[in-house]
Amino acid sequence: MRTEITDLDTLRRHRAENRDLRGVVLVRLDLTAREDDALLRTALDDALLLGCVLTPEAARRAEAAGALAFPAVPDLPYDMYRSTLYTATELFDGFDPARPESYAGTPDARIYRHTKETKLDPLHALTERLHDHSISEALADAMTGHPVAVMGGHALTRDSPGYRDAVELGVTLGQEGFTVLTGGGPGAMEAVPLGVRLSHTSSVDSVNDVVRSLAIAPKFASGATVDASEIGTWLAAGLAVDLPVDHTPRTIGIPTWFYGHEPPNPFCELHAKYFANSVREDGLLTIATGGIVYTPGSAGTVQEVFQDYTQNHYSSIGPPAPMIFLGSRFWNEDVPAAPLVRRLARGREAEPWIMVTDDIDEAVTLLRNYAESVQQAGALR
Repeated sequence: MRTEITDLDTLRRHRAENRDLRGVVLVRLDLTAREDDALLRTALDDALLLGCVLTPEAARRAEAAGALAFPAVPDLPYDMYRSTLYTATELFDGFDPARPESYAGTPDARIYRHTKETKLDPLHALTERLHDHSISEALADAMTGHPVAVMGGHALTRDSPGYRDAVELGVTLGQEGFTVLTGGGPGAMEAVPLGVRLSHTSSVDSVNDVVRSLAIAPKFASGATVDASEIGTWLAAGLAVDLPVDHTPRTIGIPTWFYGHEPPNPFCELHAKYFANSVREDGLLTIATGGIVYTPGSAGTVQEVFQDYTQNHYSSIGPPAPMIFLGSRFWNEDVPAAPLVRRLARGREAEPWIMVTDDIDEAVTLLRNYAESVQQAGALR
């Protein structure tokens, strides 16, 4: 794995130890000062310089020494070489809850507009792919243990019993210490991380109070024509919730600007936001090595079910992980995906890790048993 250096102090220490820069990735460094320019006077074979600022002479020298330099592209509303995940504070910077229409001026909204305006431009297609690669790297760095993903529909309203059930699922997962991934948007995708963040500090009554406070903006108005004030009204209610801050984030959303009219929720501590929806979906399913819980959803959730099962069927990512269908009537009768998955898994390694249930505790017990089995298998190696 390549060494990545994103600040000058680290680069200076690296060179002070007489280490060269072969294969090293330098990200967004200004190396125009004379003392910093000298840092490049070493072996640079296979080095990558991403968005670095160099003098013309240093650029020629780096190229001659075997480095490959990718310049910064001006006037982008995003950092194509970023090395960290997003926070809600960053994405919604400048939002004023008293002026819901101010969402239009946030980085999240401006980036979405930019993607629409530059949709067919090859340069911006390239910058978006480089950004998504950086997000994947940052997401991998943020992962610890075996995170669990929860999938479900975005249309679940904050005042519905299903939303409260999803919050309870999050509370239980949080109490068990799981890192929880969701698609990062509204509905079930915001209810679960909300529960995780309330899991260690709140009573049942206080959880209910939080959910009731969100009911002032119960429904996210979906559709490609949603305006900024509609989004802002939904967002303001979420931002008004006072949530505890954990030193180690355990709620990560993985949304996409492909559905840019559907912004990320404010309850995930971190967001791995992508441009390419296909990269986002594959990444979410791949890194959920602790298993996936499927709450009722529509076509997108069903697609994720079978994409996930394909990975488990062929063990293409690793050993099969739990697939839990939470809502037996929905998954057996209304949208009968569970019987087909069970039929495909018959006699295979994935079979014991497939469950259809209405019981949150039963679902979390299976996830815990799986985590323990993986830990024991690792200890035996």
